[in-house]
Amino acid sequence: QVQLVESGGGLVQAGGSLRLSCAASGRTSSNYAIGWFRQAPGKEREFVSAITWNGGRVYYSDSVKGRFTISRDNAKNTVYLQMNSLKPEDTAAYYCAAARSGFYNYARAAYDYWGQGTQVTVSS
Repeated sequence: QVQLVESGGGLVQAGGSLRLSCAASGRTSSNYAIGWFRQAPGKEREFVSAITWNGGRVYYSDSVKGRFTISRDNAKNTVYLQMNSLKPEDTAAYYCAAARSGFYNYARAAYDYWGQGTQVTVSS
């Protein structure tokens, strides 16, 4: 079993920045792909970003591209999501997830393990 724990969420003013972390433990593998999803009130969980096993391929939803940056430190079993120029519409619970395939996928069903989420609130 792989455990994922998100951290770094909080309250920030519009235009500010936050850095989220996703720490993995248990039967981890650097070959896993890691995705970030978010879920705002009244909406379904949606794809935000993903990174493949070697960190050479990264993917972003159109709504965050140019503002968010995903990175991976395999030695620390940790993936980061740097969020800049935050907007009120970024307010959501953010979740990280691991896919055994190691390949990019935007679908929730492709991921095998999920964290409990961390809340990000952006004030206007």
